[in-house]
Amino acid sequence: MKRLRFRLPDLPQVRQFAEDEARASGIPDESIGDFVIAVNEVATNAVTHGSDHAYLRTWTVNGDLVVEVHDEGTWKPGPLPGAVGGMGLWVARLLSSDLTLRAGSGGSTVIMRFPGKE
Repeated sequence: MKRLRFRLPDLPQVRQFAEDEARASGIPDESIGDFVIAVNEVATNAVTHGSDHAYLRTWTVNGDLVVEVHDEGTWKPGPLPGAVGGMGLWVARLLSSDLTLRAGSGGSTVIMRFPGKE
């Protein structure tokens, strides 16, 4: 299991960390871009809508790569009608094979799963 603590200015490092983890876990090359986009969307939400810092953890389960992003902020509902942004979780849900969101007084946690080695 690997863990990275990050803040808003660290998002380029988060994207590189995600790409490195995807390659190491055997995610097919053609899927790495989608993986990085999904992780970036959730990480960006964590440090812009949650709290000023967040944590990203990765591990593998049966060949799949699992990513957890946790912040200590309070949950705010999704985009309002007519909003230009606010689609990060929707995009991440489309790009991952599974996405779980837990929100409560201890913060928000998003867990995503991506197919790895066949």
